[in-house]
Amino acid sequence: MSIGSLVFTPAVKALQERHGSRRQYERVESVSRNELTDFEIDFLAERDSFYMATVGATGWPYVQHRGGSKGFLKVIDSHTLALADFRGNKQYISTGNLATDDRVALIMVDYPRQARLKILGRVEVLEGDAAVDWLERVRDPGEKTPIERVFVIHIEAFDWNCPQHITPRYTAEEIQSAVHPLQEQLRAATEENERLRRELAQQQSA
Repeated sequence: MSIGSLVFTPAVKALQERHGSRRQYERVESVSRNELTDFEIDFLAERDSFYMATVGATGWPYVQHRGGSKGFLKVIDSHTLALADFRGNKQYISTGNLATDDRVALIMVDYPRQARLKILGRVEVLEGDAAVDWLERVRDPGEKTPIERVFVIHIEAFDWNCPQHITPRYTAEEIQSAVHPLQEQLRAATEENERLRRELAQQQSA
């Protein structure tokens, strides 16, 4: 199944036809992409945040940011993801929406490389005894926050977005990694400068 087959409604197709992109997207729509490859799996392993959209009984969409350590969205197999839902502010909007409509849309962005992955799926919400076998599969080492439930996401389709208009942004860790060699050079230069100062002072006092 392709994302196009799920989201290209008659109204969407009519707009594509009007603006001259229908032929291009018709080809895209015919290509099924619902099985993660090593490329997507490696990409997901590096993500420390994503955005998740659900739809409530009122018909309004709701977008939530999810963050954690790298790879906190677990790849179970090529068709399945899983996520620990920790105790939070007790609004339960996403969880409540999933109780009436199990469909979900995820978008993950790699800002430095200007890449983004979209995933559409259906969520199985597991709590209590049903979640027991999943808890250790979704828990990150050292994480102590209680897990209230587990979201198991069955992938329906995914696609890569155009990188256009993604502004590169960098985490503190990425910035530190980039400047570390410069910091080491500065440290070495400072030490060398101090050594030369000491030698000069010794020569002048001799």
